[in-house]
Amino acid sequence: MNNNLCLRRFSLLAFLLLVGNATLVAAPQSRPNIVLIMVDDMGWSDIGCYGSEIETPNIDRLAAEGLLFTQFYNNAKCTTTRASLLTGLYPRNGGRGQHELITENMLTLGEAMRHAGYSTGMSGKWHNGKKVGTRPFDRGFDEAYGVWDGCCNFFNPKIPDPDFKGGRVRPFGHNDVFLEFDDFPDDYYTTDAFTDHAIKTIKSHSASGKPFFHYLPYTAPHYPLHAKPADIAKYKGKYAGGWDVLRQQRLAKQLKLGLVDESWIVAGRDDLAKDWEQAKTIGEEWQQLRMEVYAAMIDSVDQNVGRLLDALDEVGVADNTLVLFLADNGGCAETPGGNNPEHIPGPKEYYSHVGPGWATASNTPWRRYKQYCHEGGISTPLLARWPAAIKRGSRSDQVGHIIDFLPTFLDMAKADYPDKHPAFGEQTIPLDGKTLVPVLEGKERKAHDNLYWHWSTNRAVRQGDWKLAWDKHAKVWELYDLQADRTEAHDLAAEHPELVASLIQKWEAWAKLTDVKIKK
Repeated sequence: MNNNLCLRRFSLLAFLLLVGNATLVAAPQSRPNIVLIMVDDMGWSDIGCYGSEIETPNIDRLAAEGLLFTQFYNNAKCTTTRASLLTGLYPRNGGRGQHELITENMLTLGEAMRHAGYSTGMSGKWHNGKKVGTRPFDRGFDEAYGVWDGCCNFFNPKIPDPDFKGGRVRPFGHNDVFLEFDDFPDDYYTTDAFTDHAIKTIKSHSASGKPFFHYLPYTAPHYPLHAKPADIAKYKGKYAGGWDVLRQQRLAKQLKLGLVDESWIVAGRDDLAKDWEQAKTIGEEWQQLRMEVYAAMIDSVDQNVGRLLDALDEVGVADNTLVLFLADNGGCAETPGGNNPEHIPGPKEYYSHVGPGWATASNTPWRRYKQYCHEGGISTPLLARWPAAIKRGSRSDQVGHIIDFLPTFLDMAKADYPDKHPAFGEQTIPLDGKTLVPVLEGKERKAHDNLYWHWSTNRAVRQGDWKLAWDKHAKVWELYDLQADRTEAHDLAAEHPELVASLIQKWEAWAKLTDVKIKK
């Protein structure tokens, strides 16, 4: 046999072996990686691609290179949103008690994705159990770092809350270890630290050859308002016009972007917020500083999203990684400690909040805020980038809900939802959510027959384009046609009494199923 023939046969054999080995290595990675990013207490209009003036080029990149949702929902509150997002279920026990929201007959995203053969990681705010047995490390996350209860001081998580917030030190941990004061350096900032851990974990999990799931729930821009001086300086004087002006500026941009229908009537300001001229009499610079710091916190998140995207590029997995970005509820109008100019926004020594005025601008063009079941409380931005599957710069008006994440991820992982919990052996509750994969692929999916909400007597049900909502202040059921009036300006309850009765009956049946204690 001549040398050329031998060489050709050897080359063919080597090529076949190479292809075979490449197939064996690539097969597990044919299932996409997933990174789920969630911010805390951020309004619908607080990022550029939804109408904001805040500098968010990296978050906006997710929209430019992926899919932007216009009708996606959360649960209006920190704990209940996290419970649904993590389990694919509506909150049980009526939303009472953090650890009770995720019981042993439910799988968390960590447990579900571990069951599917994924490496799992979590960096940030848990808020669904702070005791041994209920922490993320105990509920399916191979690597977990962050605050297990609420929101802590951004510069030093072991500084206790002020007395008007109960004086608690928020439990902060890494896997099964609770961290102490001396574990946090002088230049510490939670938004950066959560990203550091996420990047380190993703690099480690990527090197293992297994697909990975990483959950990155930032605490920003939740109060206390803490930001770095350099980030705050970028927004100096930007909000001198006040919240009414800002709401109109954002609305104008949303109209130009096609996010808001010109026929919708948009209220100038929520009735819980004061007139700017009146509000600034207690300290105009302080009022502006609140929003400047809030904007800086979102800016910082954006910088860190950029770092994360760079890391995905660095390890060569960006093309086959789904990155999702959303908020846990609408902008927050809560005022712990009152409106006190002595509570200076920015430094770690103080504990301040953005308040209802700026929150009404954050939630442009919707009504109400966090805790409420009008659109301002439950509507979230949602961006999805997955270069291998999602068409660049696309948009979807299909309705979705955070209960859809777990079934979506299992669908992507080609894995089942087990009838029994893999660790506890309990019979699992059937999922309430349904896969979003058809939407990600640019197809139509069959919508949920109904969606439901409840928090602190606020409640709602959506059926198609009809939405019935109860506000704890008004204490009446209001009916809206969201196709014609998503800003909820026209209450049609008196015109459709039979529909109202039917939707009330559906909501009460759901409330009984999920153990909501109905209060009048």
